[in-house]
Amino acid sequence: MMAVALGLEHLGGLEPCPLCIFQRVAVLSAATVFMVAAIHNPRGRLGAGLYGGLSLAAVAGGITVAWRHLWLQSLPADEVPSCGPGLDYMMDILPLRDVVSMVLSGSGECAEIDFLLLGISLPGWTLIGFLVLALAPLGLLLTAFRERQRADAPVESP
Repeated sequence: MMAVALGLEHLGGLEPCPLCIFQRVAVLSAATVFMVAAIHNPRGRLGAGLYGGLSLAAVAGGITVAWRHLWLQSLPADEVPSCGPGLDYMMDILPLRDVVSMVLSGSGECAEIDFLLLGISLPGWTLIGFLVLALAPLGLLLTAFRERQRADAPVESP
């Protein structure tokens, strides 16, 4: 997902909007948790549950931001919020909480559709990517749940 985003930015000349940048942060967060989990390779339900929960949180954040981005793109032109200051400027002068709030409340530049592939905009493809990525942490959590079930099951005597 990051390779495509960076390719479209640097080779295709598309500038990322603030919501696109937040989606990139979610991709990198999920990738970091996946990488640490793969390196650590935990055994048992605690590790699977911990890494499953952390990576699902990162993926869920990405799903939320991509969904919001798609919603902004679906608004009629007269309902699109006005363009705000750039993300760099907001990060320089505002606390992080206010930046997140302002970005999620929307910006006119985030409502623009600059690229379509098979009739789906970039946030749509990102949402699909996050939904596919969600399968990995859900699998980890399912593994942790099954191991707990096995541990809690009564042992039959011969």
